[in-house]
Amino acid sequence: MQLLDELSMIYTATIMCYATFSFSQSRLVRQVLGAGLLSLAVFITLYYHYLQDPDFHQNAFALLLIVIMARSTYVMEVNIRPSLKEKYGTKSRTGVDSGSVTPAERLENDNRDRAILKNMWIMVVLGLAIFLGGFGIWTLDNQYCSKIRHWRHQVGLPWGILLEGHGWWHLMTGVGAYYYIVWAVWLRHCLNERQDEFVLYWPSVFALPEVLSSEDFEKKQCQRWTNDYSNGHIQANGKKQANGNGNGYGHGTREDRKSV
Repeated sequence: MQLLDELSMIYTATIMCYATFSFSQSRLVRQVLGAGLLSLAVFITLYYHYLQDPDFHQNAFALLLIVIMARSTYVMEVNIRPSLKEKYGTKSRTGVDSGSVTPAERLENDNRDRAILKNMWIMVVLGLAIFLGGFGIWTLDNQYCSKIRHWRHQVGLPWGILLEGHGWWHLMTGVGAYYYIVWAVWLRHCLNERQDEFVLYWPSVFALPEVLSSEDFEKKQCQRWTNDYSNGHIQANGKKQANGNGNGYGHGTREDRKSV
């Protein structure tokens, strides 16, 4: 069961590797790449089962992760950054003729792509930090399992849950992987020149990002503005009613005093 738990990381990494390297490649290249990565996953599985050494699994996963991140960031930079994409870009244009774009439109597109690239780098750094943090906790939990378990029993519930390193590993690597998936989806839309059809909805760094179609984004924005307006309207009416009650009570008191 432990092998299945850990080898799923390798299988996920190979799928991510295929998605990263197969973009805009020919069918033959994609087939060769898929067969090669499948063979690599089988080799790692069999060799890890033979060695029973966690260090081999950790090193193999770390190497795959480095390759994926290096390739993904390279593709992102040379295909989105305005100063690089014209010279080094490898993405396939979907009917976009650079000669038909006016200077004003080109400037607008460049500013849009710079803003997209900035958000992408924030997403990459944050997602990678969360993922590596979970990976580091998992490594420490494997090396000092008995000691951490002893501390957990000493602390007791409920605070002992905070020392569940395996649980933190699942949580943090899951969140980090989610960031990567959203980033990859958003990057794929940008590589296909569909930045105007989809929007990265990420209200703050404390919220999970998501890629929405422009229509869904407009609906969500309208719903958000409606809720904000309703809440503000209710609060404003509440203040007016409170002020009205206060003013009415004051006038009534003055009238009573006059009559007395």
